[in-house]
Amino acid sequence: MGALASNRKRGGDEYFNSNFNHKKKPPYSISMDFQFFKKPRFSLMNQSSEKATLPSNSTVSRISRYPEAKLPFPRAVHAPVRHLKFGLSSSKHKQDSTKCVMGNFLSCRFNNVKRPAWDALSHFKKGKEVILVEDDEKKEKGTVTDYLSVEEVEIIEKGKNIVEEERHFQPSSSSDVTELNNGSLRVESSLDVSSLRRISNVQDLEAYKKLLECAERRNSKLKDLDFQIELNQKRKTGLEALLPGKKPEEQVEVLPPELFVPLTEEEMTLVSRAFSAKNWRKLLVSHQNSSIDIRGEVLQCLKPGAWLNDEVINLYLELLKERENREPKKFLKCHFFNTFFYKKLVNPESGYNYKAVKRWTSQKKLGYCLLDCDKIFVPIHKEIHWCLAVINKKDQKFQYLDSLKGKDPNVLRALAKYFVEEVKDKSGKNIDISSWEQEYVEDLPAQENGFDCGMFMLKYIDFYSRGLSLCFDQEHMPYFRLRTAKEILNLRAD
Repeated sequence: MGALASNRKRGGDEYFNSNFNHKKKPPYSISMDFQFFKKPRFSLMNQSSEKATLPSNSTVSRISRYPEAKLPFPRAVHAPVRHLKFGLSSSKHKQDSTKCVMGNFLSCRFNNVKRPAWDALSHFKKGKEVILVEDDEKKEKGTVTDYLSVEEVEIIEKGKNIVEEERHFQPSSSSDVTELNNGSLRVESSLDVSSLRRISNVQDLEAYKKLLECAERRNSKLKDLDFQIELNQKRKTGLEALLPGKKPEEQVEVLPPELFVPLTEEEMTLVSRAFSAKNWRKLLVSHQNSSIDIRGEVLQCLKPGAWLNDEVINLYLELLKERENREPKKFLKCHFFNTFFYKKLVNPESGYNYKAVKRWTSQKKLGYCLLDCDKIFVPIHKEIHWCLAVINKKDQKFQYLDSLKGKDPNVLRALAKYFVEEVKDKSGKNIDISSWEQEYVEDLPAQENGFDCGMFMLKYIDFYSRGLSLCFDQEHMPYFRLRTAKEILNLRAD
């Protein structure tokens, strides 16, 4: 009983039969599905009664005791099996298996595959650069950069086809092909001149030559662009040099503090008394050098809403000249014509007449030479409106200032003619004023009512005689009226 149990455990009776034919099912079959596996030992309770057991001394029984072998990666069995290798069909495999041994067959196929691979790699040189072959999607979209011409695009398409053909002949183990991303093949090599000369295809050589020509044309275009950029920069620099630049003193102008000094209580009291009706007929001040007397009724023109008269304007201009004489270094050398000069020079009935004003500017009468002055101020009265004309010898200009932004070319022409005759009469020389500019000053404070034109004209003269820009506006007119009245009452311009 014990022997019977042992025999049943070790295997079936068929393996102990003397007539057992091992050729019916050899251990090594041609099929790939046949492999030796290690089977776990089962007890007699779990074992099927129909399945026979192997004897203990059998080789198959000993092999089956080991655990199942698991390879780290699948490996093809080098044997004449049904698994296709190198693209061979089953019929082809049966024919070749009878002709040659397995080792010779593999070496023969390997040499046949290796030869076209090395031929394809001969056109590449490792370690230079990476060539990107764009995918077909971009080709269908037709995305071409602006820097490529139509001829260059055709050449690139030809080169792309060449690379694609060579890629089919290239073996999968080649180190030149590094990665394949989004349908773009990246190849770590570049075509050089020596390798391309060995290409037998004439079209490839023509494509390479066209690429070289396109590159040379692009280089010439880039040189032309560089030249144009440099030329335009020089032109820009030249034009900027011709533009009139602002002087540093004009950009950062320091205004003297006495321009807008408010009146004290005593000064306000003095002006208020002068404006009162009690002093209507009273002589307030008398200027000896100009023989101008100011009474209460004359000073009333400095009250808000009134028009300035000739006595107030002419006396204030005399005070400006005395201020210059007191401090000649602080103010420009100027001459101030009174309000009657232009009426004498240009008579509405007889027209221009230089002889009428010829003796007004003698050095004996003035005490200085008119031609030595930097600026000559000429008040212009047009019935009910005051304007100012300036003979600006310092800047060689004839300027016209109107608080209502008016223009009168007749005034500037008359003053230009006067200045030429004045220079010839006083110095005996002919002066050329053809290069002098006739300017209608537009960047100036403008009046916003119908009665402050005379006050605007006086402050134009005041600021220009200081060498300052006109940095006031309509809001300052009430203050300037009170200040002018105070200066006339004190016979001193600040």
